[in-house]
Amino acid sequence: MSRIGRKPVLIPTGVSIKSTDGVLVVKGPKGELSSTVHPSISVKVEAAEAIVSRVSDSKKDRALHGLWRALLQNMVVGVTTGYSQKLEIVGVGYRAEMKGKNLQLQIGYSHPILFGPPEGIKVEAPTQTNITISGIDKQLVGLVAAKLRSFRPPEPYKGKGIKYEGEYIRRKAGKAAATAAK
Repeated sequence: MSRIGRKPVLIPTGVSIKSTDGVLVVKGPKGELSSTVHPSISVKVEAAEAIVSRVSDSKKDRALHGLWRALLQNMVVGVTTGYSQKLEIVGVGYRAEMKGKNLQLQIGYSHPILFGPPEGIKVEAPTQTNITISGIDKQLVGLVAAKLRSFRPPEPYKGKGIKYEGEYIRRKAGKAAATAAK
């Protein structure tokens, strides 16, 4: 049996989980999330916990068992505390600022990039070199962070670009090291 799948999901106070007709709805103080559950997975809600179970022991169902338990846990955490991702901008003249609800990035291109966050995601620029993305949907927060990072991924020679907070950028020596080795 799946080690992750067999653990019950604890339901904190103020959170309600409903599973009807293959649709899982989680409501909490920060909002509401819903998802369509795979037909071979069932969610049973008891007093203060939800138990995820599967129909058969096939390899696919075993994989889905742990997956759906993790997704349900992410939904519960999202509606109670939420998720956030932080990005750092490295480079001379690179900066970010808010223009209304949109984020304007100046990251070395001939034009500024204007990014409008999707519904349910809050983007902030507390300083010119930091960006904070927050929301209740873990997948959407990560997707927006990856999209912003893709505008200018960090390069290995000087480390310029947009990177996740705490991300280690593996550096290369460059041309000077190649000529010094001869």
